[in-house]
Amino acid sequence: MIDELQRFYQQRYGDEGDVTPVSTTDFAPPRGHFVIGWSDGEPVACGGWRARDGGDEPALRPGDAELKRMYVRETHRGRGFARALLAELERTAAAAGRLRCVLETGTAQPEAIALYTSAGYRPMPNFGTYRDYPNSRCFAKTIDMIGRSDQ
Repeated sequence: MIDELQRFYQQRYGDEGDVTPVSTTDFAPPRGHFVIGWSDGEPVACGGWRARDGGDEPALRPGDAELKRMYVRETHRGRGFARALLAELERTAAAAGRLRCVLETGTAQPEAIALYTSAGYRPMPNFGTYRDYPNSRCFAKTIDMIGRSDQ
């Protein structure tokens, strides 16, 4: 699905896709999590979070969980997969002790921006690989403590 996502980025942005350095180990618990959504035995959605504890000042803070590789196959869009995936990523990040979810997307993905803003994400200073790109948009949301083991 990640290859399919990269092709989607290539079509939308007319470039090589997302070049942000990401390793599968970034999503290994307890400092990350990756989810695949299934429908009728077929993978149709994916996304994950990885711990980010500052280092890209002033945007990132200790306790951040960066959302990465959120994608729903075109044939399954509009069915609630993205919203369910987002909720699960927020839930697992909160349970792992993360304080805020952050993400980067672009203006060529208005449906992603609409999803995030409708779910309570607010604009934040740009960070990461695309911080200086004019069509990059970054968002953040403080996440609930529900499900945290330290309560």
